[in-house]
Amino acid sequence: MDIKKALKNELAGWKKWQVLWMVFAILVILGVSIYQKDTVLGILASLTGVICVILCGMGRVSNYFFGTINVILYAYLAWKAKYYGDVMLNLLYYFPTNIIGWIAWSKNVDSETNTVYKKRMSIKQDILLVLISAVGVVGYGYILKLLGGNLPVVDSMSTVLSVIAQILMIKRYMEQWIIWIVVDVVSVIMWVVALPTEGGSIAVLLMWSVFLANAVIMFVKWLKESAQKPDQDKGTEK
Repeated sequence: MDIKKALKNELAGWKKWQVLWMVFAILVILGVSIYQKDTVLGILASLTGVICVILCGMGRVSNYFFGTINVILYAYLAWKAKYYGDVMLNLLYYFPTNIIGWIAWSKNVDSETNTVYKKRMSIKQDILLVLISAVGVVGYGYILKLLGGNLPVVDSMSTVLSVIAQILMIKRYMEQWIIWIVVDVVSVIMWVVALPTEGGSIAVLLMWSVFLANAVIMFVKWLKESAQKPDQDKGTEK
């Protein structure tokens, strides 16, 4: 496989600032993590996670490859930090949905730009989404409390909203980024709390911080692009 050619094709159509954002995010996490003598697993989990979310924001199917690696490594780190909700989320949900997402996105790619078509939800769908999210967070938070997990309500928010955001991501809805912003804020808080403990990881904390910045950037990007082409479903997956 020609790695140079594959990389060139993957970055085709990117603006200069978008490439710089990818490079900056990777270098910051790598540099700080090495300086803080973080674990190899923590660094790898963070790097694959950052690459995944940036590629997702750019509408590239390849994000699922890096996402699959990330969920396996992150599940192990979350287990050490006793964030059991995140462990179950990654192994039982993210892993299989990464495969589903890979297939779904592959069927809805614009051949000219090599990126997926983007959609928006209706107002009724938005209201239903809020109600389902609220019920899910309360219910799952109670279960995590019974399991003795750390920060059960915060952990529940991270888990439940991530499940919902992943579904919206697979369906290519712009609104996924609003939920990802909330998830990222909650996750940053979780890993700040875990930092002084044995399961803490500065690389993972930085990863979530970059996720948050990326979610804001990509929300603006998808908001504009989903408005430009309201009828852009071309593939078989609707």
